Amino acid sequence: MKGLFTNPVARGRAVAWMALTLALGGCFEADLPRELRLGVEDAGMHLPVWPSLPDPPRYQYAGQLLGKENFVLTDSGKQTLRDREKSQRALMWLVGMDPDAEPVNRDPDQGLQRPHSGVVDATGRILVTDAGQQGVVVFDRPAGRLRIWKQATEESGFGAPVGIALGAKGEILVADADLGVVVRLSPEGVPVGQFGKGVLTRPTGLARDAARGRIYVADTRSNDIKIFDDAGQLIKRFGGAGQMPGEFHAPTHLAFAKERLYVSDTLNARIQIFDPGGEFLLTFGQRGLMIGQMVRPKGVAVDSRGRVYVVEGEHDHLLIYDENGQFLLPIGGTGKDIGRFYLPSGVWTDAGSRVYIADMFNGRVMILREHGGAG
Repeated sequence: MKGLFTNPVARGRAVAWMALTLALGGCFEADLPRELRLGVEDAGMHLPVWPSLPDPPRYQYAGQLLGKENFVLTDSGKQTLRDREKSQRALMWLVGMDPDAEPVNRDPDQGLQRPHSGVVDATGRILVTDAGQQGVVVFDRPAGRLRIWKQATEESGFGAPVGIALGAKGEILVADADLGVVVRLSPEGVPVGQFGKGVLTRPTGLARDAARGRIYVADTRSNDIKIFDDAGQLIKRFGGAGQMPGEFHAPTHLAFAKERLYVSDTLNARIQIFDPGGEFLLTFGQRGLMIGQMVRPKGVAVDSRGRVYVVEGEHDHLLIYDENGQFLLPIGGTGKDIGRFYLPSGVWTDAGSRVYIADMFNGRVMILREHGGAG
C-alpha cells in the first residue's frame, strides 16, 4: 500500500474521485423533489375490474406499492438531475475518469419485502409493517420519498412487526410478535416507548378506538384480546381458547369501525364481532373450500359504507362481505398477475375507501378502489 499513489497524477485523480464520490455519490438523487406514483396514471380506462364483464364492475385496480420505484422525479427534479449529471460528467472528465461509468453506490433498502399490515395516516402517508425489512416501510406521499423505520428502541431493532395502528397525538403503534410488546413511535418514526412487556405473549393484530382511547391487541398465543388505555395500562382481557362464540383459536388481525371490533379468529375460520367493551355481538364465516368460505382468515378491514374485507390466506383471495356478514364478492386467486395474490396477509382502507392488500410473498401492496371513484 505504501507505493500505491506515488505517481502524482494518479494521486490527484484518486483524491478528486473521492471528493466526487462524497459530493455526489450516495445522495446524488436523494434530495430531489419526487411524487408518489402507483403505475396506473397512464393506463387510461384499461384497468382490471371486478367482477369481470358482463357483470357490473364494483371495484377497479388502482395501482400497487413496491418501494422506491413508486417515487418518480417531478419536472423540476428532472431538470436538477440533468444539471447535476452534466457537472458530474465534467468533473469525471477532468480527473481522467470514464464519464459513462455506472455509479456503484446503491441503497440496499429499496422497499417492500414481506409486507404484513398497514395504515394510512391523516397526512396521506402509507405505513406498512414488513417482516423482511424488520421494520415499518413508509410511503411518504407529502415528502415524496420512501422511509424505513427499523428501531424499536434506541438500542435495538424490531423482531417481527405485524400489527400497526395510529395512536394518540400522532404516535404510531406497532405490535411486535417476537418482542412481545407494542412499540410506540413518534410521527417521525423515533421510538418513544412501549407497553405490554410481561403481559403479551405473541401480539399480532392491533386496533384503536380513538373516541375512548382504547387499544386492542390480538394475543395469538394466549388466544385472547387485551385492551389497554392510551397510557399502556391493561384494562381488560377477553376470550380464551375454544370454539364457542367469544372464544378464539389463534386470533390474528383486528379492525375497529362503527363501534365494532372485528377479530380474525384465524384457526376457527371465522370473523367475530364485539362491542367496544368486548361483549360478543355476532360472527360470520364458515369453514370450507367454496369461494366465500374460509380456511385461514387473516387481515380484516371495514370501509366507510360498512363493507367488510377479509384476506383468505390459504386460497389467496380477498373476500368482501356486507356489514351483516353476507358474502358479496371474491377477488384473487394464486399468482403474480394484477388481482392475484401469493400468501396475502393484511388489509386496510383509507378515508377515500381505497382498499390496500398486503400481498406478502409477492412483496407488494395492491390497491383497489370503487369502480368509477376517485384515484
